[in-house]
Amino acid sequence: MKNTHIEHPEDSILTGDLSVLDWFTARGTLSVKIDGAPAIVWGRNPATGNFFVGTKSVFNKVKIKINETHTQIDHNHSGRVADILHAALDYLPRTNRIIQGDFLGFGGVDTFCPNTVTYVFPEKVTAKIVVAPHTRYEANDDLRDSWAIPLTVNLESTDDCLFVKPDAYILHGQTSFADVEEVCNFARQMSTACEFATVKEAAKIKQQINACIRVGTDVEDGFIDCDPNLLRLWKLVKSIKEDCLFLCRNNGPAAYLNGDRVDAEGYVLSNEFGTFKLVNREVFSRANFNSGRFQCAS
Repeated sequence: MKNTHIEHPEDSILTGDLSVLDWFTARGTLSVKIDGAPAIVWGRNPATGNFFVGTKSVFNKVKIKINETHTQIDHNHSGRVADILHAALDYLPRTNRIIQGDFLGFGGVDTFCPNTVTYVFPEKVTAKIVVAPHTRYEANDDLRDSWAIPLTVNLESTDDCLFVKPDAYILHGQTSFADVEEVCNFARQMSTACEFATVKEAAKIKQQINACIRVGTDVEDGFIDCDPNLLRLWKLVKSIKEDCLFLCRNNGPAAYLNGDRVDAEGYVLSNEFGTFKLVNREVFSRANFNSGRFQCAS
């Protein structure tokens, strides 16, 4: 999988790619989406063989910001991001792999609010830093040519670094993802009446959809500039996603949004048909749209 943004299932169908309908019913790897910030990347730099830390800018094609020393961090970054990367360089365990994770906070407390979701641990965290790893990368000789792979193993925490990777599972005894197959077949039939968008048109449609979510407006046929049948298909796929999301659970730390207990920000499911995120956009995407990074202090 290329190092690209993980998409919402419903957005992926706008150009006529219906592979997500197979994705819904195929077995795969389910992981919890942790609402940390910033995203940090660390591991062995394939170009030098040295340990590095950085943000997602390590993958930039032009202005690359790979930090193997504290001096490089001060040159490439500033403020809280620089503070976090200095701690990451000091406290992350050395590895020959390339890992990406979300930074939750500095230790010494039991409550962390790196972005919009607040996480409460059963007791005070004694480690220096708390990180939620979720992705590993493979690269031959340059980080710019790396490709992403879901992280399926649990990294071993140390006295200095607590890794948080909750187990995610699907509720049994009620229903399963396979039960959506009938609805997916109906979606395939509905797609035959759709006028699909080009890649450029789809990008504009996604912007319009996100604008609706940001202000809390329903996605109405007349507001979104696309074929009404395509928007109806988008809504159906979104409803399938929400049915699947309802079945997901995890054993991670207690999570709260605006004081209300929530299960998680969302989940990521990977299988042979792709990797997509299961997120309640009206709740979590809207919260992210309308809040700045690092607004909450641990």
